[in-house]
Amino acid sequence: MSIKHPVVAITGSSGAGTTTVKDAFEHIFFRQKITPLVVEGDSFHSLDRAAFKVAVSKAEGEGNNFFSHFGPEANHFDKIAETFKSYGDSGKCQRRYYIHSDEEAATHNARLGSDYTPGQFTPWEDVDEPSDLLFYEGLHGGARDGDIDVSKYVDLLIGVVPIVNLEWIQKIFRDNAQRGYAAEEIVDTILRRMPDYVNYITPQFSSTDINLQRVPTVDTSNPFIARDIPTPDESFVIIRFKDPSKFGTDFPYLLNMIPNSFMSRRNSIVVPGGKMGFAMELILAPIIQEMIEKSRT
Repeated sequence: MSIKHPVVAITGSSGAGTTTVKDAFEHIFFRQKITPLVVEGDSFHSLDRAAFKVAVSKAEGEGNNFFSHFGPEANHFDKIAETFKSYGDSGKCQRRYYIHSDEEAATHNARLGSDYTPGQFTPWEDVDEPSDLLFYEGLHGGARDGDIDVSKYVDLLIGVVPIVNLEWIQKIFRDNAQRGYAAEEIVDTILRRMPDYVNYITPQFSSTDINLQRVPTVDTSNPFIARDIPTPDESFVIIRFKDPSKFGTDFPYLLNMIPNSFMSRRNSIVVPGGKMGFAMELILAPIIQEMIEKSRT
């Protein structure tokens, strides 16, 4: 962990909804004039899209139907830890990008004079421009595997963890709408990932400083036949603080500022789903401000 060069990470499964929390951070960075070094979680996969398909096929041929993007075989957990530690020590690190779309490919090809296509990685590049903190969003911001422990290099670790049925509904709708996958393909992916989900995704949420868990108030008992995603107004968000004293969390202030919120445990506040972004900004803005003030002094 680092005072001078803080590392902030959002971690959550595919389809968990980390983008909402990312947006809250971007608002805070803009208002407080903070320059983040953004590092994408997908850039730490160890296999590009084509190589991953080959690896899945090979694993299945060997009787392993559970090879997935969630596990250490398809990721550089060591590189995530190395990147966080390097930045915390010096404010510098290496970074690359995973290209998701034709638009991203065009941007990086223009920048690098290359000919990359979606599903490939750009090369690792040294990053040493001035920044106030490192900001990571991805699957493994607090991952552990053997002697590797990414979480020990993170100064603020946020977990985004909707109840699993809601997470699956969100993933099915996202992958169908944005990536064109059939529902059957998405369900097969969920099943293939399950052992790695249990072993490498969920354990992170015991290390997070703050967890956000969205709980719908409508029936999601069979996520595989759901016709729509429950709206924010059809849900509550449980915000759990591992140690409220670490950041001086002022629960009476939050309860006063967020209508219809309430405490469910001494370290957990429940807010209406539609107020999640607002609650995040109330909670995170003073934490980030204090981090930056300490780093600058």
